[in-house]
Amino acid sequence: MGKIRLYRKRLIPAECIELKDDEILRLDDNIIVTRWKSLKKRDDFAAGLSCYFLKKGIKVSKVLKEDGSLYHWYCDIIKTDYNAEEQSYVFTDLLADVVIKPDGKVRVVDLDELAMADEQGLITREELRMSLMQLNDLLGLIYSDEFDALKTAIEECETR
Repeated sequence: MGKIRLYRKRLIPAECIELKDDEILRLDDNIIVTRWKSLKKRDDFAAGLSCYFLKKGIKVSKVLKEDGSLYHWYCDIIKTDYNAEEQSYVFTDLLADVVIKPDGKVRVVDLDELAMADEQGLITREELRMSLMQLNDLLGLIYSDEFDALKTAIEECETR
């Protein structure tokens, strides 16, 4: 089996970037866990770990400061496309995101971008519905205190 390739596809701004420096810590039919460093130098955070929940359409990231402490949890709503021949995954960011601060405060962000993408024809109606339904499912998990179950996949891989 060759090297698995991961791509992050964004609609706003339009780009598709290979995550060639991400280290895959776990890969199975349900999840992919990666360790990464920020693509661009930032003052607020430096690195993190992400878990792509392939069937849920959610990417949960534990975002870390330079000293390794938690900056926040960041949840992206995604669409996953797998190409078996190329052994590649393309994760399309469906724009709606949820930020969970260390104190537990929850903030939904980028819904304006989701509306703009719809208005500009950058997202299909199916992707728009998918984004909203997956956001609703994620918020349901968070508000029913089940978010810890999503964090577990990352925390199990963190010491590798």
